[in-house]
Amino acid sequence: MKLPREAQRWLPGWWSARRRNAAHRFDPTRPITVHLMFADHYEPYWGKASDAVATTRVDAWLAAWPRIAEAHPDDSGRPAQWTFFYPEEEYRADLLEGLAGLTRRGFGDVEVHLHHDGESEQAFLDRMTGFIDTLRGAHGLLHDWQGRPGFAFIHGNWALDNSRPDGRWCGLNNELTLLRQLGCYADFTMPSAPDPCQTSLVNAIYWAVDDPQRPKSHDSGPLVTCGAVPPADALLCVQGPLTMRPHPRWRLLPSLEVGELAGYARPGADRADCWLNAAPRIGNDVFVKLFTHGAIEKNAGPMLGGDLDTTLRQVRAACTRRGWRLAHATAWEMYHAIEAARLGPVSG
Repeated sequence: MKLPREAQRWLPGWWSARRRNAAHRFDPTRPITVHLMFADHYEPYWGKASDAVATTRVDAWLAAWPRIAEAHPDDSGRPAQWTFFYPEEEYRADLLEGLAGLTRRGFGDVEVHLHHDGESEQAFLDRMTGFIDTLRGAHGLLHDWQGRPGFAFIHGNWALDNSRPDGRWCGLNNELTLLRQLGCYADFTMPSAPDPCQTSLVNAIYWAVDDPQRPKSHDSGPLVTCGAVPPADALLCVQGPLTMRPHPRWRLLPSLEVGELAGYARPGADRADCWLNAAPRIGNDVFVKLFTHGAIEKNAGPMLGGDLDTTLRQVRAACTRRGWRLAHATAWEMYHAIEAARLGPVSG
C-alpha cells in the first residue's frame, strides 16, 4: 500500500495520537464539547494581485460570511466564527478595516500571519512590532494578554522556527522565543503535511520549549492535559487534524486528511468524522482547527458558494450523532477554552 508523500515524518506520531485518543476517557457526568475553529491564511494579494483584485477578494467575504455564519449557530446560539490570519507584508488599511468591521459585528477575529526569509532578528522584531501596533492602534484589533496586546500566529510557508530542511522562509532558530517576547499566546501553524516542515508530534495541543541554537523546537513538547503546568517560557501550539481516510476515487488507497478547506478539498461525508476522531482532547473538550487560504478565488468561490454551509452542517451532524455539543471559536476563544480545560472542567 502506498502511503501519502512524506508520511515517514508524521506516521509514528499519528499512530501515537490514535492510541492516545483511544485511551482517553470522557467524564460521563458532564457534556462533551467540540470547539470548532477556522484558521484562514488570508492573503488578499496572493499571486501578486493588483489592489483591485485584493479589494474584490475581501469584499466577497464581507458580503457572504455573515449570512453563512448566522445560518449555522452553535449550541449556545452563537454564529460560526472565522479567524483571518492576515499577512503583515500585505497590509492595507481599508482591507483590514473591513475585516475589523466583521470582528466588531461578532463574526470572527483577525490575528497575525507573516512570510519572511533570512532577515535579521531585529528586522523580524521591527516588522512584527509595527504590525501589532497598527492592528491595535489603527483598527482596535487583538486582545489584551499579560498586560499587552496578545496575538495568535501562523507562519508563512509553514516554516515556523526555521523548520524547513533547506533553511528557507525563516532563518531564525530562536523564533519561538521572539514570538513569546512579542506577545504570542499560541501558534496555529500545524499541520503542514506533506510539506517537510511538518512536526513529528501530530493531533496535539502542547507546549514548545525553544532551543535557540537549533531549528524546529516545536517538533515535539509536553502535551496540555488537565492539571498540567506549562514549562517556563514555552509557546502553546494548537494543531489541526492530520490523519488518513479512504481516497475519494481509489477507495483502497489512503488519502491525506489535514483539515484543509479548498477548491481541491471539498466537503465529504466522512471528513467531519475524521476530524472529530483525530482531534486532541483535554478532559471533556475536543478541539478541531480547520484551515484554508480563503482569499484565493479557487478556494473562496466553492466555499462561499455552498461548501462552508455543507461543512458546517456535516460537523453539526457528526456532533449530534455522538451526543456532543458544538461551540464555535476564534483563535482567542480556542486559547481560553484550552486554558479552561487545563485548569478544570468545562461544560460548554
